[in-house]
Amino acid sequence: MVDSRHASRLVLLVTAAVFINYIDRGNLATAAPMLQDQLHLTEGQLGVLMSAFYFGYVPCMPAMGWLAERIGAQRVLAVGVALWSLATLATGLVGSFTALLGLRVLLGIGESAAFPCASKVIAQVVEVGRLGVANGVLSCGYLIGPAVGTAIGGSLMILYGWRPVFVIFGAVSLLWLLPWSRVVLPKVSGHTSSVVVQPSFTRILRQRALWGASVGHFASNYSYYFIVSWLPFYLVKARGFSLGAMVTIASAAYLLNAVSALAMGWSSDHWIRGGRSPTLVYKSIMAANHVAGVVCIAAMLVLPADGAIAALFVFEIISGASYPGLFAIPQIIAGPLATARWVGVQNAAGNVAGLVAPVLTGFIVQATGLFDVAFVLAAGVNILGLVGWVWVMPKVAPLDWSEPPSAGVLAVGLK
Repeated sequence: MVDSRHASRLVLLVTAAVFINYIDRGNLATAAPMLQDQLHLTEGQLGVLMSAFYFGYVPCMPAMGWLAERIGAQRVLAVGVALWSLATLATGLVGSFTALLGLRVLLGIGESAAFPCASKVIAQVVEVGRLGVANGVLSCGYLIGPAVGTAIGGSLMILYGWRPVFVIFGAVSLLWLLPWSRVVLPKVSGHTSSVVVQPSFTRILRQRALWGASVGHFASNYSYYFIVSWLPFYLVKARGFSLGAMVTIASAAYLLNAVSALAMGWSSDHWIRGGRSPTLVYKSIMAANHVAGVVCIAAMLVLPADGAIAALFVFEIISGASYPGLFAIPQIIAGPLATARWVGVQNAAGNVAGLVAPVLTGFIVQATGLFDVAFVLAAGVNILGLVGWVWVMPKVAPLDWSEPPSAGVLAVGLK
């Protein structure tokens, strides 16, 4: 571990990276009504464009985790930021469906470096009793990204159109590389042994905890990507809100999500330092999130406009509380020796939801003319989250990679 000031600076820098990450990936959803009108795109094509990002993002994430542990998180993250910033900038310069599709895939490849690298940095420099706050700050960064991107990007798009916004945001994103180029990361050492043991990728893949977290992450992300990809379009086209009202509602929802994540990061650390087990704290939060997902997403569909917006806000608050655990859990279990590869696999599995939710929603709406089936499906997927986090996930406790592989088998339960 490093001194608290240096650790805080590193956490803030990787938080800035994921903040930029989510602004750049979310601009397409804000621009979707304009893109459909100007480029004559169908709902199905919009869904393909929204999912295309994940065609590059998902398969590259395990490789980025491997590279982060092989050549260093600092280099891998720098290349990733440069790549996704240039892809964002170029999006404002093209106008065909095919070109937009290619740039969305390229954006996904660049952004696949973000979470494996950020998680590795946090696991290296932050002690277990403060991982909640560190990941709360990280979660606040990526969750507030859509709020800021929707508010600023949407307002600028109203004034100047969508093309200049992509160019400006891409160019500004490149500035992050300046402070990152001066960063010095500490060397990795094991949590539980004086001997540094590098676990094999095969051994990591055999951990039940990895697959429980992956199933839970998928369910969490399905709800998130369903909302972040289609909420602007749904509010304008299905609920009849103006573009300005949509910007206000969506930005407020994303902001609540981000503030809730920051608050729960602090609270979870407080509870753990007070003697409660990480297993009880994090599993309880995850379970509450998925129960809320079933209830609130269904309520968004059946309630009148005011009630639906209230249900959206409640869901954003409860789901935001779960986000610090998405990465604190693998950081605790895998430790700095394996976190990048673990998160690479877990986040890849979780972001299969990004491949599925936007495009499936698009084709459902195109086929039925309604969002009803899409909302029911998004609510139901949360049942998978309960299975993954509560029943498949073992105790949230560090694995000792210096022990024989059989020692990595942990008991299931809220102990």
